[in-house]
Amino acid sequence: MISIKSEVELGYMRRAGAILRDVLDLVSENAKPGVTTRRLDAIAYDYIKKCDATPSFLGYGGFPGTLCTSIDSEIVHGIPGKRVLEEGTLLKIDGGACYKGFHADAARTVAIGDISNEKRNLMEVCRESFYKGISVLKDGVRLGDLGHAIQSYVESNGYSVVRELVGHGIGTSLHEDPSVPNYGVEGRGIRLVKNMTIAIEPMINMGTRSVRQLSDGWTVATRDGKPSAHYENTVIIKEDGVEILTV
Repeated sequence: MISIKSEVELGYMRRAGAILRDVLDLVSENAKPGVTTRRLDAIAYDYIKKCDATPSFLGYGGFPGTLCTSIDSEIVHGIPGKRVLEEGTLLKIDGGACYKGFHADAARTVAIGDISNEKRNLMEVCRESFYKGISVLKDGVRLGDLGHAIQSYVESNGYSVVRELVGHGIGTSLHEDPSVPNYGVEGRGIRLVKNMTIAIEPMINMGTRSVRQLSDGWTVATRDGKPSAHYENTVIIKEDGVEILTV
């Protein structure tokens, strides 16, 4: 069931989004060679709790971290731990914050030290694909229009769009209807309407779009071992566009 949010509910989501934006900025600043992903997770947890919010991911379906921390060929759902960040890698940080029962969800891809031009371009195309997608959004636009805008931009730059993982509605639950694919056909899919809230999250690969599940039961990686990038924000559908809650 798709929920349309009231102004009070949107206010709670704006606060959750602002907290999460600051969390991701803080974690990104601390994501440097030699730092463990567990340390980044602790930074995120402490900041969210300081803001009288709760980490949306911690314990969700049994997930053991505040953040998902995924490196290079890992697309999403990497578990924070003893792993040390290495120069030249891409780190995907994905997190959620819940304020007064309402969630926000966002992700960033961060360069660890100096990275190759190929990885930097992948990261930048992923981020830009989000903005290409939201450029077509407003009250009444179909989901397929969003997915098509993201997919066509990504593929025109020589990258592939992951199909098994998609964005989602969000509100009192971290994952609500509808599913929000990063691919699609113009004019197809449900209509997005004013005051719907969705998390849009392009996940793109340098090589094949095929994925594989790692043995930890959580982490999803590219099947060919090539790097992946991830960029996500929570948005409100408005009459003439969107409001981004997590930037």
